[in-house]
Amino acid sequence: MTTHAQGTPATGSLLRSAVRAAGVRCAALGAVSTASTAAALLLPAVLGRTLDHLLAHAPAARWVWGCAGLVLLIGVLDACGTVLGGTVTAGSTAWLRRRVTGHVLALGPRANSRFGNGELVARLVGNAAQAGTAPGAVAALLSALAGPVGGVVALALIDPWLAVVFLAGAPVLTFLLRAFARDTSECVTRYQQIQGQIASALAEAMSGFRTIQAAGTADRETARILRPLPELSRAGHRMWRVQGRAAAQAVTVAPLLQLAVVAVAGYRLTKHALTVGDVLAASRYAVLATGVGVLVGQLSGLLRAKAATRRLDDILAEPAPGHGHRQLPPGPGHLELRGVTARQGERTVLSDIDLVIPGGTTLAVVGRSGAGKSLLAAIAGRLTDPDAGEVLLDGIPLRDLSHDELRTAIGYAFDRPALLGTTMEDTIAFGLRSPSPARVREAAGLAHADAFIRRLPHGYATPVTDAPHSGGESQRLGLARAFAHEGRVLILDDALSSLDTITEHRITNSLTGPDSNGTRLLIAHRAATAARADLVAWLDGGRVRAVGAHAELWGVAGYRGVFGEGDEIGVGAEEVRGAEGSGRGLRGEPRVAEGGAG
Repeated sequence: MTTHAQGTPATGSLLRSAVRAAGVRCAALGAVSTASTAAALLLPAVLGRTLDHLLAHAPAARWVWGCAGLVLLIGVLDACGTVLGGTVTAGSTAWLRRRVTGHVLALGPRANSRFGNGELVARLVGNAAQAGTAPGAVAALLSALAGPVGGVVALALIDPWLAVVFLAGAPVLTFLLRAFARDTSECVTRYQQIQGQIASALAEAMSGFRTIQAAGTADRETARILRPLPELSRAGHRMWRVQGRAAAQAVTVAPLLQLAVVAVAGYRLTKHALTVGDVLAASRYAVLATGVGVLVGQLSGLLRAKAATRRLDDILAEPAPGHGHRQLPPGPGHLELRGVTARQGERTVLSDIDLVIPGGTTLAVVGRSGAGKSLLAAIAGRLTDPDAGEVLLDGIPLRDLSHDELRTAIGYAFDRPALLGTTMEDTIAFGLRSPSPARVREAAGLAHADAFIRRLPHGYATPVTDAPHSGGESQRLGLARAFAHEGRVLILDDALSSLDTITEHRITNSLTGPDSNGTRLLIAHRAATAARADLVAWLDGGRVRAVGAHAELWGVAGYRGVFGEGDEIGVGAEEVRGAEGSGRGLRGEPRVAEGGAG
């Protein structure tokens, strides 16, 4: 049974997951913040009682010590809250980055095509850090709310009229907070979007810095990258204006409410309904009850975190490919594509592809630029899924295989391999379940990389970052990594493009020689490479125009045109003319050798 990918639900769910992931530390932060608020609520009552005892010349030492103890306790709790807040934020940020990074890697090429490198980096670095403040902001917001609510309750306990006076102006404060939340959410979201645009443009420029330098267009590219800066500045200024306006309005409304409470308390004092200590306590509780400034700050932080979380949610909402639990039966690596259709945006790149690669066969895929060769290679090894159709390996759909079984069975080499790992040996052994030095060196020899690796200062132990290598040497390292992979199928996606002709000839002979094992799928650009393959699949117009030996196809002008006028390698032209006359293999339908259904 296949486990299908699941999209991520609403932002609130991700926030709740982040809070749960913070676990004990988040609960401790909430407890410490609440205890600090409780101590702050108790302090005015103790101060008031102390003042009453002093005015009555009654013993007040215990009350004075009580005030001092509360002040000290509040200081200690606030310090603990600061430390816990930083710990919770750091832990939550790390958790979010691990989750989103894992999902991005599970998405594979779809993540880059959907968002772009710069945007992904901006979200993983900046937005994840901002979203990581959410659990701490939630805990702090609860304690910040407890202050005003506790203040109103305390006013009611001192004298119900004081609470009535305060609550009469509470709707104004509520309206201000709602307007602030709405405006802040809008401008923060826009600010983060513009940051992502700048990051995407910068990543694009960094990937092509040599072209920019050679063209002498650095100033023009700098202007292009920074073009959104004025809009970013406007969004930032608007964000601060919203927060400043909310704070100014709160500063205007809050003192009026405090003054009204103190006035009523003074009047009740003249009626002997309250003591002087009660008036002091009421004035302090009125300040706590109107603590909108604290609320504005906490609410602003939470809203920024929610906006950042929505941007992470956009990534998590992209469904990652699911995997089944089946294992492969014994087999030669028989690969079959059935009715495969794949689109990129609104464009159909591959249309209803049927292709069989018999086990142990080397198949070269050729076609003009944009024909979909790399997309077909990605689908063949399930780096991406087709929009329709399926791929089977030894009779088992790739979707039904477990992740480990799939990646063990199919290996890849690319035109621009990522040289991951600490040393050169690590780079070649990357991804192997049980790497051995002997296997690494054998694979390097097959890829003709052993000689230049041994010339490095520390040979195979040389750090990758300290090993200069050309594009061709990088490709040979990538090929060595693929050769070290002992799977049933090896897919080379333009992995020979940077090699010199002699090295390509030698490596191709290794791939197609009698000692080669497994099934090989090559993206070929040179006729010499196609000529050494057992079969050639000719892609044209999103379909397989024909499948056959290179010698059979060479007599077709359209096939020869794929390689350009300078590539004259081809044999058996008279054979392909005979094939055309007999209707063998070139009637718009692919022909597969050994009885395969194409």
